[in-house]
Amino acid sequence: MNEKEHICKGEHPGHICVLASQGKFDEIREFKREPLFICFNCGRVAHSEKNLCNPMPNK
Repeated sequence: MNEKEHICKGEHPGHICVLASQGKFDEIREFKREPLFICFNCGRVAHSEKNLCNPMPNK
């Protein structure tokens, strides 16, 4: 993957990738209910695009 594809948008501390590295899996479960977005970087899903580094619609 080239550097251009791996972009983070917004404030990174609230993103699922950071929360996973901190072991905050209960918090992540809440974000994943009714996922509307998928991260183009890592493939994780979330209800809100603010919880992903590089979100795109999941539908």
